Amino acid sequence: MKPIRWMHNHGWRQNGSLPVALLVLACSLIIQSCGVYSFTGTTLSPDIKSVTVNNFVLATAGGPANLPLTFNEKLKEYYQRYTNLKVVPNNGDMVLEGNITGYDLLAVAPTAQDQAGVNRLQITVLARFYNNKDESKNFEQSFSFYQDFPQNQTLSQNESRLVPKILDQIVLDIFNKTAADW
Repeated sequence: MKPIRWMHNHGWRQNGSLPVALLVLACSLIIQSCGVYSFTGTTLSPDIKSVTVNNFVLATAGGPANLPLTFNEKLKEYYQRYTNLKVVPNNGDMVLEGNITGYDLLAVAPTAQDQAGVNRLQITVLARFYNNKDESKNFEQSFSFYQDFPQNQTLSQNESRLVPKILDQIVLDIFNKTAADW
């Protein structure tokens, strides 16, 4: 194959570029048509058409009263946005359910005065996943994430900013485990 050269007033020119273009097109069609891989990163089988997200419930003390509702909506929205699955109220090909099992405020990074240098908000979710088309994919697993904030600030000053970030990461982790097989 000859090198590509820029020709003044003629644009790109390369001899034999048609066979290369056809090869690239054929490869992209093969990859796209296999049905298991997609460019969104999901590895869902083509026979999976729907997902049910049963209400996750708060099984811990603490946390905003709307935490389970917010989490459920974020999870449903993520599947709607990043897959072609239909979110259905029950009997989906995939089913997610579980509990919010931890909403913890922790003191981390102690200072010389035995005080916390940083406070940490950590949320833990126990997810149960059922793949009704392939039971070998079923699992029960805890997912946890945290965000830190300065020790001279209160949780109430930071909660509305930190909780969405934490829930977004947990949703992403659950999605990757269920739809991307990571």
